[in-house]
Amino acid sequence: MEQEIIERLHSAAKRFGLDIEGGTVRRTSSRFCLGIEHGDYNGMELFGIGTDRFIWLAFKPNTTGRIRIHSLNFPDDRMVDFALGEECDPDSVKDIWERFPRGVEAILRREGYSLTTGFDAVLYGNIPGGGMSRSASLALNLILTVFEVNGITDEGGLQVVDLAQMVENDFIGSPCGKLDQIMIYFAREGMGTYFHPATGKIEHIPFGGSSDSFRIVSLDTGTKRPGLEKSTYKIRRAECDAMKEQLSDGLGLGSLAGISDPGTYAKAVAYLESIGSKSISRLKYLYEARSRFQGTLDAWRAGNIGKVGENFRADGIGLRDDYLISGPELETMCDIARTVDGVLGERMLGGGDKGASGAIIRPEALEPLSEAVSRAYPLAHPGFADDYAVHSCRMVDGIVTFPLP
Repeated sequence: MEQEIIERLHSAAKRFGLDIEGGTVRRTSSRFCLGIEHGDYNGMELFGIGTDRFIWLAFKPNTTGRIRIHSLNFPDDRMVDFALGEECDPDSVKDIWERFPRGVEAILRREGYSLTTGFDAVLYGNIPGGGMSRSASLALNLILTVFEVNGITDEGGLQVVDLAQMVENDFIGSPCGKLDQIMIYFAREGMGTYFHPATGKIEHIPFGGSSDSFRIVSLDTGTKRPGLEKSTYKIRRAECDAMKEQLSDGLGLGSLAGISDPGTYAKAVAYLESIGSKSISRLKYLYEARSRFQGTLDAWRAGNIGKVGENFRADGIGLRDDYLISGPELETMCDIARTVDGVLGERMLGGGDKGASGAIIRPEALEPLSEAVSRAYPLAHPGFADDYAVHSCRMVDGIVTFPLP
């Protein structure tokens, strides 16, 4: 498949007069979070893997001082073409994908990076639109490309992750945390990435059994989410921020991550009830997901994928019932998956509303799961009968570069 994509990139470059011959391909992955979904902006630990749905960017430095990119995913949008240092009102590009290269260039300049060299590029991605972090993959890819053509050193830490978050928070207006960026940037084939926010520590944890003993599956509902900035994610984030402030004022708690034992949780719930908070159920999900987190890490190290799946399913029920951030198509996929023998766990992915759900399964369950989805999902959501997909994914490195063939 990758060779076919490379040929399409070459063809598009010729059609639009972009010079990428002898250039480079940067391929950035998607991600699959194993815990704690929505914990990142609440100061909690994270664990996940990189998965093989990608964004490919074929690029070559130019001498024009301009960034010029065509996207095969958005052929009806204008080709991105702007000069380095050219000011851009974020509102003028808020509904088109150009907001990402514009945002990357603007944020890097704001942060003091010297940008003197532009590039020509063609882009293609096959990451489902919602749930597997397409926007984070794109932002990371573009930042690393601007770094490379301008001779800026990637220091290998959280520098690029922080910049990618700034692009989404400050230019695009998406209030995302760092889960997506961390899980892609640090992803390693065959390993889970563990991030501890209190220390900034990244640890790669090999799966303790055979990676052939399970499959990671993306259940793409065919729905499209325009961005976290336009979803209920933004509402949930604001509500959690407000709850955090209330608990800080009322009980002196520094963060929701500090609610890690039954006594503190009981006090927090009692206080929130006393002030009439409507966010108690969201705290319930976060507390219970965190209580399962160490068990997920231990099970992963031991190769106990059954337990990993069990916790994944429990998190999904909490996201649906307590955090209230799923959606009808996402939950239909989960309901279908739950009926199939060999499905170990399933839940919605990402920011909610639309996009993809995910499942952890035994290999022999892939065909029955695909058949169950093909039978039931179009009946439940006929408007997406031609758009849904089931993808079997593997663990991969998050960032790969190679010479353009």
